[in-house]
Amino acid sequence: MLAEAGIWGFIRHHGLLGDTVIVSDDADQFRVGNNALCWVHAERLLQKLMPATPRQVRKVETVRDLVWRFYRTLKSVRRKAPPGLAAAFHRRFARIFSLRTGYQDLDKLLARLSRRKDELPKVLERPGTPLHTNASENDLRSFVTKRKHSGGTMSRDGRVARDTMLGLMKTCRKLGLSFWQYLGNRIGLEVQAIPPLATLVATRA
Repeated sequence: MLAEAGIWGFIRHHGLLGDTVIVSDDADQFRVGNNALCWVHAERLLQKLMPATPRQVRKVETVRDLVWRFYRTLKSVRRKAPPGLAAAFHRRFARIFSLRTGYQDLDKLLARLSRRKDELPKVLERPGTPLHTNASENDLRSFVTKRKHSGGTMSRDGRVARDTMLGLMKTCRKLGLSFWQYLGNRIGLEVQAIPPLATLVATRA
């Protein structure tokens, strides 16, 4: 948590990112700035419930169905909600998460999610905001896979080198740039000049 706080403090100190929306899974260390919550992680909390009776099972299934229907509708307008539609979405959100089913654990969870009424439907306030963290989790998957298969690194320098190369590879892929051509250019094997990645990222932003 201290590392994340330090990174965010550095970003804010230098006036970077501005009012950028930070989409998170609700972990405390990522609840910074203008925060939005991941719908996939929110719904996963419903999956983790352990209903003890068929009636409780049906209650959970009904609520999950309502949540996913709402999510699909929200996804269909996430680029820009038509005028006046945002209020209708907020009313529908309130109806779903104010439900009381009689299943205590489910009701507590619904009340908890209801309190995040500003962070779950953030896309209504800021069109284009991702509804989940899947993209960032996919970005980290290669780091985890590499660590799992290689057993980690033997030194801090090795860890920095591994993470740097994987980060460069991911950035090149997102820019539609050959990672090997980029490396070749940087060590003088490629004749074709390739601009710094920071320049390419700023151009695409």
